[in-house]
Amino acid sequence: MKKQVLTCLMMLIATMAMAQKPIEMNLWPDGPKTSNGDPNDMAKVTVYLPNEKKATGRAIVCCPGGGYSHLAMQHEGFDWAPFFNGQGIALIVLKYRMPHGNYTVPAEDAEEAIRLVRQHAEEWHINTKDVGIMGFSAGGHLASTVATHATGDAAPNFQILFYPVISMEQGTTHQGSRDNLLGKNPKRKLVNEYCNEQHITKHTPRAFLALAHDDRAVPPINSINYYEELYANKVPAAMYVYPSGGHGFGIRQSFAYHFEMMLELKAWLRSF
Repeated sequence: MKKQVLTCLMMLIATMAMAQKPIEMNLWPDGPKTSNGDPNDMAKVTVYLPNEKKATGRAIVCCPGGGYSHLAMQHEGFDWAPFFNGQGIALIVLKYRMPHGNYTVPAEDAEEAIRLVRQHAEEWHINTKDVGIMGFSAGGHLASTVATHATGDAAPNFQILFYPVISMEQGTTHQGSRDNLLGKNPKRKLVNEYCNEQHITKHTPRAFLALAHDDRAVPPINSINYYEELYANKVPAAMYVYPSGGHGFGIRQSFAYHFEMMLELKAWLRSF
């Protein structure tokens, strides 16, 4: 295990030199399609491209978490760039807008970010058929919403979910995420629409899920139910439940199973 840890550390340090200077772009230069009522809350993307010689053509749009009230941009966003760039993968970190009473806004931003990546495919050396979405906690709910609902050039080719909110059902969901996205008393039809385990089909993209058994913020049953539906629909998936770690560990090395998780994610990315 010591050898594995040292190897992983050396790999992460080496990759620091393999990324180009990030590009920051407004997602909606002409204004968003749908307003959330807050003109100061602007959607942006920060694009981290690998060295051109190392680029594989793969790209990932990253949705940090924060309960649909704020965003953990660092350890669930920017800090992941060296890991992915070192494998020749472009990372596009999305600062999506908060719903503020309009539940369509976050998904609208995430879908536009995927379109943006495909629009810049030639310039950024990206394969339009190898664009994934990644999300953490409420950002995992957003990523799984896009993975199960988006169509056409907004649909991702794979999904990576860390301790995701999946369901909007009382007792299963993260209450703050539900309240901030759907409101205090959403109608049954709306709750069902955003219970993403209900929308998995055989066309849902392959998935990687990682979470801790002792997560007290987002019950692990969210991921378990999602994985069960992926399995039932014959969608390729891998799920890792670590013995401890709670919620919100992201890429922090203080997470006891950080290096194992990174190696498992790297292996999964090599599997297709």
